[in-house]
Amino acid sequence: MQDDKQLSPSRQEDEQWIAEALSGQEAAYERLVRKYRAPLARHLYRLVRDRNEVEDLLQEIFIKAFRSLPSFRGDFAFSTWLYRIATNHAIDYLRRKRLQTSSFGDLLPNREQDREPEFADPEQRADRALWEQERRQLIQQAIDRLPPRYRQVIIMRHQQELSYEEIARQLNLPLGTVKAHIFRARELLYRYLREHRDQLFF
Repeated sequence: MQDDKQLSPSRQEDEQWIAEALSGQEAAYERLVRKYRAPLARHLYRLVRDRNEVEDLLQEIFIKAFRSLPSFRGDFAFSTWLYRIATNHAIDYLRRKRLQTSSFGDLLPNREQDREPEFADPEQRADRALWEQERRQLIQQAIDRLPPRYRQVIIMRHQQELSYEEIARQLNLPLGTVKAHIFRARELLYRYLREHRDQLFF
């Protein structure tokens, strides 16, 4: 970390909240999320040009940033670090968009997922079909293991493709609660998929 005298008030604030978050204070990270949500949303929209996807991307980015927070060293501003994560994630999203076969595809922590192989013969195509079947089964297992309140909103969002507002209206829940439930559901899904990815057929 740099000497506080060299840091702007905003950066000093960020570094204090980061230290608190790393010590286990979840409220500190929530303050960082609130601080950067709106400007990050604008940044993402400029990249993906799809307002319907921005909220999902935001949640994925904040999850990724939270997991990576221990690696933040303070050599540059937290905002710079966060925007770099967001930009890379948006680029990955755009690259996957035309290849994606499942709305949960980005949750599967498989380094091969961004490469679409070409299958020259029927045997290779059969292997691909089996892999896709096992992949879908693994994702469904992860969904089935979610607590009911999380399972319901994730199904409505990703399988029924409802907007956050529609989910909130149908469940008679505050919009913020719906977003929080989906955020937590994705964390649990990602954890389960990462722990069980070796079950996939390759």
